[in-house]
Amino acid sequence: MSLFNVYPLFDITPVKAKDVFVYDDIGTEYLDLYGGHAVISIGHSHPQYVSAISNQVSELGFYSNSIQNPLQLQLANKLKVLSGCKDYQLFLCNSGAEANENALKLASFHNEKHKVLAFHNSFHGRTSAAVAATDNPKVVAPLNAQQDVDFAALGDLIAVENILKQNETCAVIIECIQGVGGLDESTTEFYQGLEVLCKKYNTALIADEVQSGFGRTGDFFAFQKHNITPDIISIAKGMGNGFPVGGILIHQNIKATFGMLGTTFGGNHLACAASLTVLEVIASENLMDNAKMISAHFMEKAQSIPQIKTIKGRGLMLGLEFDFPISELRRILIHKHHIFTGSSKNPNLLRILPPLTIQIKHINAFFDALKQEL
Repeated sequence: MSLFNVYPLFDITPVKAKDVFVYDDIGTEYLDLYGGHAVISIGHSHPQYVSAISNQVSELGFYSNSIQNPLQLQLANKLKVLSGCKDYQLFLCNSGAEANENALKLASFHNEKHKVLAFHNSFHGRTSAAVAATDNPKVVAPLNAQQDVDFAALGDLIAVENILKQNETCAVIIECIQGVGGLDESTTEFYQGLEVLCKKYNTALIADEVQSGFGRTGDFFAFQKHNITPDIISIAKGMGNGFPVGGILIHQNIKATFGMLGTTFGGNHLACAASLTVLEVIASENLMDNAKMISAHFMEKAQSIPQIKTIKGRGLMLGLEFDFPISELRRILIHKHHIFTGSSKNPNLLRILPPLTIQIKHINAFFDALKQEL
């Protein structure tokens, strides 16, 4: 049986990884500045992470959510402390798309409205409502297009209010730093104004932190820079350091009822062990401070390269924009310099999403390679 051919693949076969390095089947070492789409938060094969998952699976890897699972409550409590989001409840699922799907469904349950407002260049996942709220017609099937979604330009509060005042929108979903769309971010005035409008028109504000959460921006969540309080926060990617896990943080103003949400695999014992360890390592190794420190060094190095048109992002969610498509540059960085980087919807943007354990020497190696090719 062949694989369903939906991924364009580089001819590289990783077989092991350690911290910020990946090794292929012929022993080549690659510097990982992409983290598998921002998934690797505490470094590949972190010994504490490996130990926690190994110990958990030797005891109990899985049972359903019909029984008590104290690990879920431990995770919720640790998440509350480290994130500072104290007035929230946790629902666990398996992925970022599923997190956003549940967030949108919950918003509709909460206020009994049916439309969604998203923003141009958004990416929220590939499932039903999540992909309809993703601003890329290439990934929206006719089945998904039945969802009723409006789009506005990032930063346009007038357009937002014109839509919300029709009193049909259950949720506004937004990435405070857009990921796949190209690292665009609006102003604090806009995000705070968005919160005000959502409250005014009884619309849930969903912060999509699937890519930007868990310390990647230097804050635990990207929205925290703007001093807003979303109704729902979606999380995944760096949450499990490679183990499939996602979730939503739900403000206590939204009430739960039996059966409104559910999952088979979400919040299983292995997923909780993985995510608990990620939080412990982020705290014990001061990885959010490291993200800020490395980011400052990255910005300084980038400013010395005249071919870079714009530096985008915060923390270790970064983008370098050029005045030419970066596909060939990215290919050269992989095959000649053995450095993984990422692309985006913006063809001129090179995305940098390394493990939060990255060091200055690794950033220097990247810029040495970049200068050589430019």
